[in-house]
Amino acid sequence: MRLCALLLFFIAGLAQAEGETPGEFDYYVMSLSWSPTWCALEGDARNSPQCDASEDHGWVLHGLWPQFHRGWPSYCNTAARPPSRRQTEEMADIMGTSGLAWHQWKKHGSCSGLSPEDYYALSREAYGRITRPAVFRKLDKPVKLPASLVEEAFLKANPEFEPDMVTVTCKSARIQEVRICLSRDLDPVPCGADTVRDCRMPDALFDPVR
Repeated sequence: MRLCALLLFFIAGLAQAEGETPGEFDYYVMSLSWSPTWCALEGDARNSPQCDASEDHGWVLHGLWPQFHRGWPSYCNTAARPPSRRQTEEMADIMGTSGLAWHQWKKHGSCSGLSPEDYYALSREAYGRITRPAVFRKLDKPVKLPASLVEEAFLKANPEFEPDMVTVTCKSARIQEVRICLSRDLDPVPCGADTVRDCRMPDALFDPVR
């Protein structure tokens, strides 16, 4: 019995030590997800409200992620209270669903050193600072294009950014996300080596806004 109790105590201690220290990171990665891709691959099967045509989502905020130059913290042991239902619901206009807002706080926001209110406010500010190229919302049918073209469009729309500050990812042969690297003050910064991994597909599928 004594051995069992000691083992349980030891395991509990390990679990508490899994998360890194809140506020200790080098920069942010802001991830913008192309909503039609997520809906085609996951959202439709979940009957997500994000995928309803009435929502008209294009580039949604996947998250604002504290990042190290190599690697990233997650699920940090923060003393901040979890976000309220109202706070997560208020983020659905730019994040697609309140569920994503909750998950992003739990995994990434908890490592920011901020309260949920301040983390969501910073996330909204970061999202608002980026010009999302209008050309992608003008598509009326699916197209195949080089992933590099998406990056070029973002760089042209945001001339303060350099190529090493923006990266494009693909999933299942589709354009998935644009990831943009920002300082703690939301100024453009070069991405770390493990973030700059551009999709090199010459013919990635890009679905139009629903």
